[in-house]
Amino acid sequence: MHRETLGIYLNDHLAGATLGVGLARRVARRYRRSGRSADLEQIAEEIAQDRQALLSIMDDLGVTASRYKMCAGWAAERVRRLKPNAVLHRKSGLDTVMELETLRLGVEGKSLLWLMLLPLAPGRPDLDESQLKDLLDRAHRQIRALEELRRTAAAAVFSLQDARTTPAEQ
Repeated sequence: MHRETLGIYLNDHLAGATLGVGLARRVARRYRRSGRSADLEQIAEEIAQDRQALLSIMDDLGVTASRYKMCAGWAAERVRRLKPNAVLHRKSGLDTVMELETLRLGVEGKSLLWLMLLPLAPGRPDLDESQLKDLLDRAHRQIRALEELRRTAAAAVFSLQDARTTPAEQ
C-alpha cells in the first residue's frame, strides 16, 4: 500500500466529511419542526459518527489528519451557503433540493471510500473489515433516505413552479 497516496486520499475524504457534517447539521436544524426532522437529525448524527470513524481509521493506519484540509472542508461548507437561489433574504425550496443532492453526493463518495478500503482489510489488524462493512451498509441506508427526501423536496419545488407558468412558457 502506498502510504503517502492513501494519506492524501483519506484526507481528501476527511475534508468532504467535514463539509458534510456541517451541511447535514444545518439542514437538520433548519427543518427541526418538519415531519422529517427525525430522519434528518439521524442522518446528521450518523454523518458525524462516520467522520469520527474515518479519523479513527486514519489513526489506526498511522495517517495524520491534515488540519488545512479539514479547514478547507469547513470553509467550503460556509462558502456554499452564499450560492444565489433566485430569492433574496430567505431560503427557497431549491436550496433544500440542492442541499439534499449535495448530501447524497457526499454519502455516495463516502460509500466509495469504504468500498476502496474493504479489499485492503483482510489480514490487516489496522483495518476492521466488519466495521467497514457496517459503515458501507449505513452509507447505503443514508443514500436511500436522502434520495427519498430529495425526491419529495424536488416534487414540491418543481410542481409549484409548473403551476405558476402558463402552457406557453413551458
